[in-house]
Amino acid sequence: MIGLFCCCSMFAFAQSGHQLLDDAIRLKVAESISAGDLNIYLDTLASEEFEGRETGQLGQKKAAAYIANFFKANGLLTPNGQENYFQEINFLGERWTKIQLKTDVKTYRHLWDFYAYPGTNASVEMTEVNEILFLGYGIKDEKYSDYKEIDSLSGKTILIFDGEPMSSDSISRMTGTDSLSIWATDWRLKLKVAKEYGADQVLIIDRNFKKNLAQARKEILNTRLRMRKGENPAENYANNMFITTNLLRDIVNDSIILRKIINARDQVNAGGKLEPVNFTTSIILNQQKRTRTIASENVLGIVEGSDPNLRKEMIIVSGHYDHLGKRGDNIYFGANDNGSGTSAVLEITQAIAKAKAEGNGPRRTILFMLFAGEEKGLLGSKYYVTYPLYDLKDAVANVNIDMVGRVDDIYQDSVGMEHIYVIGADRLSTELHDINEEMNKNYTKIKLDYRYNEESDPNRYYYRSDHYNFAEQNIPIIFYFNGTHEDYHRISDTVDKIDFNRLENVTKLAFHTVWQLANQDRRIVVDKVEKQEK
Repeated sequence: MIGLFCCCSMFAFAQSGHQLLDDAIRLKVAESISAGDLNIYLDTLASEEFEGRETGQLGQKKAAAYIANFFKANGLLTPNGQENYFQEINFLGERWTKIQLKTDVKTYRHLWDFYAYPGTNASVEMTEVNEILFLGYGIKDEKYSDYKEIDSLSGKTILIFDGEPMSSDSISRMTGTDSLSIWATDWRLKLKVAKEYGADQVLIIDRNFKKNLAQARKEILNTRLRMRKGENPAENYANNMFITTNLLRDIVNDSIILRKIINARDQVNAGGKLEPVNFTTSIILNQQKRTRTIASENVLGIVEGSDPNLRKEMIIVSGHYDHLGKRGDNIYFGANDNGSGTSAVLEITQAIAKAKAEGNGPRRTILFMLFAGEEKGLLGSKYYVTYPLYDLKDAVANVNIDMVGRVDDIYQDSVGMEHIYVIGADRLSTELHDINEEMNKNYTKIKLDYRYNEESDPNRYYYRSDHYNFAEQNIPIIFYFNGTHEDYHRISDTVDKIDFNRLENVTKLAFHTVWQLANQDRRIVVDKVEKQEK
């Protein structure tokens, strides 16, 4: 456990140099944070109407609208001048339910003899293929084209090689150098052209099959939701499979035809014209998949900094507002997880927005951000750091609040002792840890418990909430957390079990830390390097 120590030297600058907003103003702003307000927000967020706020469901949409309206009512700016407070995000999951390739005599194994990506294939019922057209490399380009003699491929299956034509001394016909063109590095282009010509199926001969299969396995077998829109393969791509050279021989099943295919490829490589090869075969293909798509929103609001020299720098105050939703008639209300953290962010928002309106706003800009998708794998925060609306280099710190309205079993019998677990504050910036210590010492006097900050902590909480995606970007973070309890991820996580006085005090501690970060003369120092999760 990290011990307590004197922080006085670290804060000598706070009362010298540029004059901070005086302590009377700070205390006035903090006093506007109240248990009553927090109760009002949480009664709404964890109500039956919001149905547990599952990402992508109606209750989550209602919660997003509620937060956005709250930001608007308090005069927050929309991010980057957008029309609204939302960062729209898309989560996608695709997996094969059935995928087959077989001849009259043999059934081949997916991820062994062939592979196919669900994202570039539409679902197709069992199809018998009796004729295939070999079409070189499947390229259509001004410098070289396999489609010069082709008018239509409607209803056809074509066979192509991966890569692009290369001379015997490894010079590309596309680039005229030993560097490859986009046709070799982005095989989807070939599928798009085949689709334009009406092809049903493309069989791609993968000459580096064993190497490429290892990466393909990781993507194809990953069933987690991902941060992207679907590629809409039914409209954009011909269906496709990557096959081994051994499977090619079985499909052709004719040594003379196979030699014609090899000769046609060699002729193209030598600078000649492609001679397409049409041959008969007998194979059966079956590609059926399941697709899950979730459209959701992060909700973001801005309080712009008052100091033109510091305004570009940004403090990010966050929590996730989603929860588990409904299962049948049961609602997982998520009052503590994370209605409590969401309410805390809203109350800090209101306090600082009011100070801004009265001419006492923060010197640095504060971005208030509430994430969707946390319960599905920290997806909302991952999406933001992947597609940030502001340069991440300008992010001074992330203050993340997740589950802060209850008492866990460890402190259940500690009458009168308010505690909060503090996680991650010293992982990247010693100064951030010191600031939080000093704010607590001066203003809130809560017991700060660091047991879950230990790198040996088996619970791995440091890696399990939205702050971690910022830490991976070497942005200092501090995570406030009250520990788990018997109602965690159960329908019994309800508002009546929240200790609002405790929630008020934790919210005030988070506020004071945010206020200090936003107003001191210089941004905090990053003096450590993030250790990646093992």
